[in-house]
Amino acid sequence: MGLFSSSTKQVPPIQDLPQHVAVIMDGNGRWAKKRFLPRVAGHQRGLESVRALVKACVRLDIQYLTLFAFSSENWRRPPEEVTFLMSLFLEALDREVRKLHEANVVLKLIGDRSSFNPTLQQKMLEAEQQTASNTGLTLTIAVNYGGRWDVVHAVNQLLKDKGAITEITESDLTPYLSMPYAPEPDLFIRTGGETRISNFLLWQLAYTELYFTPTLWPDFDDAAFEAALTSYHQRERRFGRTSEQLSTDCGTS
Repeated sequence: MGLFSSSTKQVPPIQDLPQHVAVIMDGNGRWAKKRFLPRVAGHQRGLESVRALVKACVRLDIQYLTLFAFSSENWRRPPEEVTFLMSLFLEALDREVRKLHEANVVLKLIGDRSSFNPTLQQKMLEAEQQTASNTGLTLTIAVNYGGRWDVVHAVNQLLKDKGAITEITESDLTPYLSMPYAPEPDLFIRTGGETRISNFLLWQLAYTELYFTPTLWPDFDDAAFEAALTSYHQRERRFGRTSEQLSTDCGTS
C-alpha cells in the first residue's frame, strides 16, 4: 500500500462521508459510576460500542477507523484498572479477531509494545498477521500510544536508518510514523464531554474536523454516530483556501 500525501502539502479528496474516522472512546468509568458499578463494567460495556461502530463503518463503506484504546498516560490509572484493561485486551484479541477476519477487516495495532508482556505482544502480532490479507475496513487500535511518542519514535527510526542528516522533510518522516498506510483522519470524535485531543495522533490531526459529544462511550450508538457524520457533512473543509475558491472549484468540477 502506497503512502498517502500530507494535507499540508496537497488537498485531499473531499467526500460526503469521511474516509477515515478516529475516536477517543471516553466515559467508560463515568458510565459505570452512574450505575453504581465498578469502573471495569464500563470498559466491558464499551466493547459493545466498539463492535457496533465497526459494523457501522463496514456498512457505510468507511475505509479506515482508528480507536484510542490505551494511551501512554493511562499507566497512571489505578493498578487494578490497568491490570483489568490488559486482560480485557487479551481476551478481546482471542475472541474478536476471528469475527474481524470473517468480516474482511484488516486489524492494525499502533503504539509502544515494549511495555506489554510477551504473551500479549505475541497475540497482537498474530492478530495482525491473521487479517493482513483482508481488503475491507482497516481498523487500527492505538495501545500504549501517544502522539508525541509517535513523532519522537519516527525521528529516532529515521536517524537510525539514515545516519547523520542535517535536514528532515515531511516526506522523510512520514514513512516512519505509526500510520503511513492510512490517509489522515477526516473526522475525529471524542465522547464523554471532554474537549481536548489528549496526545492522540498529534501529527495526523492537523486538518481533521473535530467533533465532541457529551455521550459516554458505552452509550455511543448508531444514532450518535449518525449525528457526528451529519456534523461532518455540514463542515466546510478549506485546507487553507477561501470559501470563494471552494465555490469556484465546485462550479468547474
